[in-house]
Amino acid sequence: MTTSLMERVSAKALKLGVPLSAHLDLTYRCNERCVHCYLDHGRRDEMSTAEILDLLDQMARSGVLFLIVSGGEVFLRPDLFTILERARALLFDVKVKTNGTFLREADAQRLAALGIRNVQISIYSHRPEVHDAITQAPGSLARSLEGIRLLTAHGIHVTIANVIMRQNARDRAAVKALATELGAEFTVDPTVTPHLHGDSSITSLNVSRAELESIFHDETLVGDVACFTAPPGAIDDSILDGTPCSAGHTSCYVAPNGEVFPCVQFPLSCGNVREQPFEEIWRHSPRMLEVRSIHARDLNGCSSCSHLGTCTRCPGLAYMEGDMRGPSSADCEKAFVRTGIETEAMRRNHAPAGRGLVQIQGAA
Repeated sequence: MTTSLMERVSAKALKLGVPLSAHLDLTYRCNERCVHCYLDHGRRDEMSTAEILDLLDQMARSGVLFLIVSGGEVFLRPDLFTILERARALLFDVKVKTNGTFLREADAQRLAALGIRNVQISIYSHRPEVHDAITQAPGSLARSLEGIRLLTAHGIHVTIANVIMRQNARDRAAVKALATELGAEFTVDPTVTPHLHGDSSITSLNVSRAELESIFHDETLVGDVACFTAPPGAIDDSILDGTPCSAGHTSCYVAPNGEVFPCVQFPLSCGNVREQPFEEIWRHSPRMLEVRSIHARDLNGCSSCSHLGTCTRCPGLAYMEGDMRGPSSADCEKAFVRTGIETEAMRRNHAPAGRGLVQIQGAA
């Protein structure tokens, strides 16, 4: 099999300990109140423009290439384009996440002129009554769709992200058709994650096991989600010596207040760029080093699992369940519905098939 350029770059970054990609949230403020959102919209402690620009300079020196700029809603920051201009001047490959409701013609023109590679906008349903009920913002679907039209009209690559919950599970085909009509890419995400503070109540929005099966076995979604039914393959040393995911290895997350985490879904604070240089946190934080020390063979209940080589296990979700070296019940569920074969953790817990998603119990 031919190794792609990005695979070679990622492997080199992993070997050298380079933070190839970074996710930077500019704010937790948002004009929408999505029912499944895991962020604390009440937090107002945000880095200043000068602090963010300095952080971008530090990231560039550390080797960051791919930068996700997100929130909250990024267009609530009046300095957004100042930040994006610096990011592009530093030659970051920039992806912006927004709900698109504030986008205007001039904004689309500026994003195109800057060469922003991708803009991601979440669309939950083609039906306003469903989408707007999820965002809790009347008229938000119409405004988001208009934002997408403005972006594509200026040649900007748009990705429509469809987080699937009980409320909108039946609308995914129509949302995908809408994406095709608008000239946008389409992705689905069938997992609602706990709040960063550990509140797991929102995971009750996750779809049933039967619905999850229909998503993963939907041939029209191949490429949009990991759809396959083949049994797991053999586990060898190359898999056991591998890293669970890129979090803390070649990627990280920086919150609006400057806190650094292995990933946006891995709420293990490793330091703050207001107190330490980004490079120092990345290279020397004891917590970051602990995350980086974990290999597949070190995973409790996972290293002996036949799904190890194909599992999408999220260490952040595992951490919020109580053990960053343990299984993630949501990902065990996905592995089971893809293949019909129980995971090692499911067998140990005697979780019978057909009960639906295992709900996450809370943060460590």
